Amino acid sequence: MAVLLAACGQAAPNDPDEHARRGRALLARYQCGSCHVVPGVAQADGRSGPSLAHFGRRSYIAGEVPNGPDALARWIMSPQSLVPGTPMPDMGVSERDAQDMAAYLLSLR
Repeated sequence: MAVLLAACGQAAPNDPDEHARRGRALLARYQCGSCHVVPGVAQADGRSGPSLAHFGRRSYIAGEVPNGPDALARWIMSPQSLVPGTPMPDMGVSERDAQDMAAYLLSLR
């Protein structure tokens, strides 16, 4: 199936590279770079939040939540529900968008 989709110029639905590419674009669309430095995202040079460079190497999110795809997607959707009082605001990110954004951030090694 993936071969057929690739031949048509479409990525397979579960292609990790496609999720990461989409995630990078979403990080720009949600303007994550207004607070964070995000490598590979144009104009993502914010300084009020931590840099997201090498995020895939981190063991914890916000120093408290074990880092991984599911936890990171939950964090992106609703950081306040995981760490009440965190400065990171809830941005109204959908589950699919959060999963793709997490895929990109976890690719930053």
